[in-house]
Amino acid sequence: MKLYNSLTRQKEEFVPITPGEVKIYACGPTVYDFFHIGNARPFIVFDTLRRYFEYCGYKVTFVQNFTDIDDKMINRANKEGISVSELADRFIAEYKVDAEGLSIEPASVHPRATEHIAEIIELVTKLINEGYAYEVDGDVYYSTKKFKDYGKLSHQPLDELEAGARISVDERKRDAMDFALWKAQKPGEPAWESPWGMGRPGWHIECSAMATKYLGETIDIHAGGKDLIFPHHENEIAQSEAANKKPFAHFWLHNGYINIDNVKMSKSKGNFFTVRDIVKDFDYEIVRFFMLSAHYRSPINFSRELLVQAGTALERLYNCKSKLCFAIGSAPEKSGSDEDFISQLDKCKAAFCEAMDDDINTAGAIASMFDLSRAINSALDGSDAPSKATLEKALSLFDELSAVLGILRKAESNELDAEIEELIKKRSEARANRDFKTADEIRDKLTEMGIILEDTAGGVKWKRK
Repeated sequence: MKLYNSLTRQKEEFVPITPGEVKIYACGPTVYDFFHIGNARPFIVFDTLRRYFEYCGYKVTFVQNFTDIDDKMINRANKEGISVSELADRFIAEYKVDAEGLSIEPASVHPRATEHIAEIIELVTKLINEGYAYEVDGDVYYSTKKFKDYGKLSHQPLDELEAGARISVDERKRDAMDFALWKAQKPGEPAWESPWGMGRPGWHIECSAMATKYLGETIDIHAGGKDLIFPHHENEIAQSEAANKKPFAHFWLHNGYINIDNVKMSKSKGNFFTVRDIVKDFDYEIVRFFMLSAHYRSPINFSRELLVQAGTALERLYNCKSKLCFAIGSAPEKSGSDEDFISQLDKCKAAFCEAMDDDINTAGAIASMFDLSRAINSALDGSDAPSKATLEKALSLFDELSAVLGILRKAESNELDAEIEELIKKRSEARANRDFKTADEIRDKLTEMGIILEDTAGGVKWKRK
């Protein structure tokens, strides 16, 4: 498997630190609001990476944090007249609703910054003792010029980063590029005791502290959105490697931006949408399928029209699965013409894995799913149907590949209520008696009830709209 490493700017063969195990840290949400579709992309992409590693037999430890203390949280909590912890609890719960809808599996650990104050203080103290940080009036800053490799992830020297950065003015800092590890308490802010007085952690330090606690001093993969490369991930490297004298992560993976109708998403431009906004009109699964339909490192354009197209494509895969499940019920126990079909199944599986092994190419993996769908439909429409065992093999493959992508998870309901069951029975009787007028009337009534019928050689096939 090869992954594009932002640190080296090239694809590299992935070799885990510990054979058979993969340790991943993915930056999670700041829980002051519902997460937006820009957040959804890395959550979905790196959930899929985790699923694929597990499919390949790895034991995966996947850590995704909740940032539950920062300026945005404090401001909103004050505005609503509630505590920051109450705000965090509310939106962590809302995160879980959307994550479940998007088929994002819970992380192995979801650490919260406020629950790791001791680890954060320990790390800040270590950086001060090592000469990489300094305290001023209860604030603690990291001295970027002390870390000789600063800028190695964003591939820019410190003076260029400084020229292009939006730097908060604070004359107490020794250098404009120094960043806060610990912030002294201001009136009305939550705070914790520390060697530097009451205060709270800066944003960057929490990830270094929690990644080290749960995954060790060097991890296999650190993942997040492209917007986090600088300053967040650059600062994580500086903190962690200065403290531990070891590489922080072997691989850095970053997904591309999302544009809305070909314009970069921004609150100031009024084209900002949360996932909760989108799923008022579209199913969660369509959003996930859409996000995986492009390579994760490429920019992706998000529009209503493209979501409709994604929904149509997803429905084609559902229809294939439904057709396959129905065919299994009447398939012959034996068949003499399964070899070619089985060979096609094997080729589709190999193509799927080849795509995923090539830097998580989910677009290619989805293409192989449609190749599989075409092979199944062709076999079912042929004159010599495959055996039941072969069709069950096809269904098993269909399910295992779709599970890696986190799609096609809706269970079909095979239980019709008594009225619908009776109507289908009466329609079959009317057709047998050549009473086509009655049969058509019953079909129309079932359509109004959301039941679509399909007359096949194997009997009447139905599905819900």
